[in-house]
Amino acid sequence: MNAYLGGSAAQAVDPSNIELNVPAGYPGGVMALLTDIEQVKVDPDQGAKVIIDENSGVIVMGADVRISTVAIAQGNLTIKVTETPQVSQPSPFSQTGETMVVPRTNIQVDDSRNNRMTLMREGVSLQHLVDGLNALGVGPRDIIAILQAIKAAGALQAEIQVIG
Repeated sequence: MNAYLGGSAAQAVDPSNIELNVPAGYPGGVMALLTDIEQVKVDPDQGAKVIIDENSGVIVMGADVRISTVAIAQGNLTIKVTETPQVSQPSPFSQTGETMVVPRTNIQVDDSRNNRMTLMREGVSLQHLVDGLNALGVGPRDIIAILQAIKAAGALQAEIQVIG
């Protein structure tokens, strides 16, 4: 906003609030300033992306790729990835540290023949899914097919770019 206004009228108070002073002599006053700021274009961070090279079987993905709730079954393979938030607290009467919520990820892989389709909960990272597939020895071609099916189902929160 300072670049747009050409001064130092805006100052971050915290990660979600900005203190804004109306520059002296701004035509139209507060309402005109708010209207002008509302029209400022903001470029968001780069979106999540998965690059797949079908010729070599290489899969490259960013750390911010997430999967919405989806059920996955392929042949005899069932993967269940769950993330359970837990609270971590400092010792009683401690003068340092703070209470935080930390994720605890659990990966269960089962390749028995009596499997049923299971559900992956929203917010699970694609890395956890791929780790589970790799633990089973699933090849790159099968992982590519699974990723493309998840994307087709609308559960992969990233763009897939296939090259090769």
